[in-house]
Amino acid sequence: MPDSDPIDLKDPPACRPLLKWAGGKTQLLGEIRSRMPHRFGRYIEPFVGGGALFFSLRPVGGVIADKNPELVNLYRAVAEDVRGVIRHLRRYRNSEDVFYAVRLQDWTALSAAEAAARTLFLNRTGFNGLYRVNRSGRFNVPFGRYKNPLVVDEEALESAGKLLSVTTILCADFRDVLPDVARSGDFVFLDPPYLPVSRYADFRRYNPDPFSLADHAALAEEVERLHARGCHVILTNGNHPFVHEAYRAFPVEVIKTRRSIAASGGSRAGEDVIVTVRSSPGVREV
Repeated sequence: MPDSDPIDLKDPPACRPLLKWAGGKTQLLGEIRSRMPHRFGRYIEPFVGGGALFFSLRPVGGVIADKNPELVNLYRAVAEDVRGVIRHLRRYRNSEDVFYAVRLQDWTALSAAEAAARTLFLNRTGFNGLYRVNRSGRFNVPFGRYKNPLVVDEEALESAGKLLSVTTILCADFRDVLPDVARSGDFVFLDPPYLPVSRYADFRRYNPDPFSLADHAALAEEVERLHARGCHVILTNGNHPFVHEAYRAFPVEVIKTRRSIAASGGSRAGEDVIVTVRSSPGVREV
């Protein structure tokens, strides 16, 4: 597993997320980064999704994970064969016929690089840039009808490939990642599927394996263990009573945000919660 010297966050080089992602943290980056330690051991993110914070920080030797195997394949393929991903991506044409033919493909029957290109193509040309699958794990977003979407973002892919090549990428549940990986001085960012506070905020609907209330309770227990171990943790979620109760021992702040509404492409006011869990007293941050 890659390890690294402590990371200085003052001026990280630019790097863009590869995917548009429901519940992505781009608009919260300033709020999150202002609550982070200036230096830490490793960056660990077990619900990486679109990876907005990860790509913003560019931590060397970080650990990212997700339970979504198609997403993990994308990041691994970009890490191992970014030129192959770009080559496959260039073969696609932004048309409705091509979109639906590609959507019907079984990504598990493709090579890693071709499956990654398929994921990117569907995300960039599908409606509202969503990644959404049904209960069977099949991508089911309709064609977006965009005139000239940026399908092949070669600069972003090349930059991401360099970063991902020095990152440990796991396909695993947070319960299997955090106990074995996190140690004193590490920074852990947790962005689980949000507890629903409205029909627009329920990001679980984009996941074939819904994150239950019991899962949120288990995550809160894991945060307590990370705190005792000497990790600095930041967690985001919806402004739900359970979050305030489960994390009452730590600072819980409500942040006003804007929600994208997939059906209309518009937006509405929302509220995110940021929980900041600093290292235990007596545990030195590296």
